[in-house]
Amino acid sequence: MTPPPGLPTRRAARDLIAATLDDRRPLEEALDALPGRLDPRDRAAAHRIAAMVLRRLGSIDEVLAPFLRKEPPPPARHALRIGAAELLLLDTPPHAAVATAVTLAPKAFAGLVNAVLRKVATEGPAALEGLDAARLDTPAWLWSAWHAAYGPAVRAMAEAHRGPAPLDLTPALGAEPPSGAETLPTGTWRMAPGTRVTDLPGFAEGRFWVQDAAAALPAILLAPRPGERIADLCAAPGGKTAQIAAAGAEVTAVERDAGRLTRLAENLARLRLPATLVQADAAAWAPPEPLDAILLDAPCTATGTIRRHPDVAHAKRARDVPAAAQAQARLLAAAARMLKPGGRLVFATCSLQPEEGEAHLARAAALGLEHQPWTAADLPGLPEGITPAGCLRTRPDFWAGRGGMDGFFAMRLRRPT
Repeated sequence: MTPPPGLPTRRAARDLIAATLDDRRPLEEALDALPGRLDPRDRAAAHRIAAMVLRRLGSIDEVLAPFLRKEPPPPARHALRIGAAELLLLDTPPHAAVATAVTLAPKAFAGLVNAVLRKVATEGPAALEGLDAARLDTPAWLWSAWHAAYGPAVRAMAEAHRGPAPLDLTPALGAEPPSGAETLPTGTWRMAPGTRVTDLPGFAEGRFWVQDAAAALPAILLAPRPGERIADLCAAPGGKTAQIAAAGAEVTAVERDAGRLTRLAENLARLRLPATLVQADAAAWAPPEPLDAILLDAPCTATGTIRRHPDVAHAKRARDVPAAAQAQARLLAAAARMLKPGGRLVFATCSLQPEEGEAHLARAAALGLEHQPWTAADLPGLPEGITPAGCLRTRPDFWAGRGGMDGFFAMRLRRPT
């Protein structure tokens, strides 16, 4: 029997889904682990299928539920999910979606997969109508936490996660935007979802770098000045390091992971921007002399990045939040010791969990750091991003008509003189 067309792509998609849901590995890490012989187009297509399954997992499982009397094993379940996603969300011809999913499934479950997906194909996209997709596609623990923190806005936040994110670019000084780019009020260039950055004119010449609009804000609000000695702690992949270097500051990028530091170096080389690179744990590293300013974008649960990384919603658990917050507190204490009197520190996380954001205000005060609030005037074009307490808090439903943004928290602190 001749295998159906597209089988390598679907096998790769199945492996990506299994890595995330069964092994709790990041999707990008699993993508890097795919066989090198896989054609780049197949790799990209596999990522697209897997991302759609992860983004709409709850809705897909809800559609499948009436046709399953008991839970199938994960390999069969993943084949069903891929087939349903292709039938309902990706406009794949029904015969191709069903045939490929049947081939993906273990032989003992091929008949089940065939029967279930034929029923799903008969209903078509109408099977999704009437579902509370925002609630179904958001893990219960996240919905509860976000509702407690943001109230009714939780629904708009969840809705913002249902589609692919646009490609955001931070421009180099004096660069012109690519054709088709929208210039956002904060200076970011925004391209349509699915844009391949390496295909854009100016990429190889270092005229821009990939960075979500929200991720660019902490370095903007740090306001680096020429000649200042600044550390970017936990710096990879280097977007914020590039922003600081482009402003003329003397920046030291500190990163614990050797592989990520190598990628940071490659990014800076393409951008032709200088920085001192240090492989070290930022909690243990000490600068040669006290610093004028620090940007600490601390490792976190990354729940603010779900619109770009749908695997995060399924790889993280509620118990991960306190552990992340404790690690962030250690980094914050270390950063405080690195500042000269009068020096400033911007602490940031790409998490929507208050324990990894607003809760650190009290920890900063206990360290003797002064909170220096921002006002809406500090962030033209995004006044809703400044909280009543003077912190930065962005959400995925901000700029909904433009494609949204990542969820970020940031606060500005000062070491007293």
